[in-house]
Amino acid sequence: MVSDETMTFNFGTEENRAERVIKTAYLAMNEKGYNPVHQLVGYLLSGDPAYITSHLDARSKIRKVERDELLEELVRTYLNNLEKKL
Repeated sequence: MVSDETMTFNFGTEENRAERVIKTAYLAMNEKGYNPVHQLVGYLLSGDPAYITSHLDARSKIRKVERDELLEELVRTYLNNLEKKL
């Protein structure tokens, strides 16, 4: 039987967009000598993209993802890591 519905596949190995952007921003800020934690917190609280370096196109990339999506990814990753330790 043929279905007209679109099927989606999730292989579980592809990073989500927020994760990729956070990694890029982290690498860019680290390479430039910035503290990624302080810079990301500043950006998430203020929305000011000046907290993120333009190195590796990180500023442009991070602006394409909603801040709540970035925060959700950070919390999810933190809690997943915490769960592994318990």
